[in-house]
Amino acid sequence: MRYAVGIDLGGTFVKFALVSESGDILFDDKLSIGGKAQRDDILSTVSKAIGLVIQKAGELNVKVVGIGFGSPGIVDGGIVHGGADNLNGWEKINISERYSQEFGLPVLVDNDANVMGLGEAVYGAAKGCTDAIFLTVGTGIGGAIIANGKLYGGYKNRGTEMGHVTIDHKGIACNCGGRGCLEAYASTNALIGQYALRSGKNESEINGHYIVEKFQEGEVAAVECMQEHTDYLGHAIAGFINTFSPQKVIIGGGISEAGQFYIDMIKKSAFSYVMPDCSRFTDVVGATLGNSAGCLGAASLIFKNCN
Repeated sequence: MRYAVGIDLGGTFVKFALVSESGDILFDDKLSIGGKAQRDDILSTVSKAIGLVIQKAGELNVKVVGIGFGSPGIVDGGIVHGGADNLNGWEKINISERYSQEFGLPVLVDNDANVMGLGEAVYGAAKGCTDAIFLTVGTGIGGAIIANGKLYGGYKNRGTEMGHVTIDHKGIACNCGGRGCLEAYASTNALIGQYALRSGKNESEINGHYIVEKFQEGEVAAVECMQEHTDYLGHAIAGFINTFSPQKVIIGGGISEAGQFYIDMIKKSAFSYVMPDCSRFTDVVGATLGNSAGCLGAASLIFKNCN
């Protein structure tokens, strides 16, 4: 049995795990990097995390064959080139070189949403599928494409920004610099903003779980906002299905854990807009790996690409 380190770097924490090739997590934990950590602090914290996993592997008498790493931003050739707006100075960093030299192991890196999607494809909701679309709905909207059993990122891994497909060409401004992006309309942040506007409540007092509770109570503002939110997602997913004809569309992110009703609302919307022939073999499902998806997917980079 082979074992790998899985690293999932986020805006406030680095999560890490010792993962077996069969998908068992032998050890996992997380370390805070804080909201204002600088580049060197983040790199040092990641080093500490990797060291803790390798130490644990030694205690368990198992051999680590590599380190898989999921990072925010644009990643190509083991290098984070930029685009990680939630991490200070997180650009032009050769992750593979740095940590392979430090730990004497192969290091493979990809975008964090990509590795979450890969985790769901290898060990989770799309296990056994060759073609899948993954969307994570949170502060923003991230995504991944699995095509013919492999991550697809476009040329130089610059693509698959699923949250930045345009759904209204004259729409509201998005943080990416464009207008009318899916993320600007259907992220949890967008849902909270719309609900605050319609309910008159303060945004600082609202989160996605609160809106779900109000929706289940039948509050008009919450019902309207949830219907609009899932309809936007359904429109976009219909386009993804028409383009890629995946076996599974997987919905992840905190709000996806609200309940099966949420997935069902998105699925109903998507299948009301999709071309029937394109969707013949497609299902829309909720993610199953939760907070472990990133570490599992990162580790699977090693298992899929290293002998």
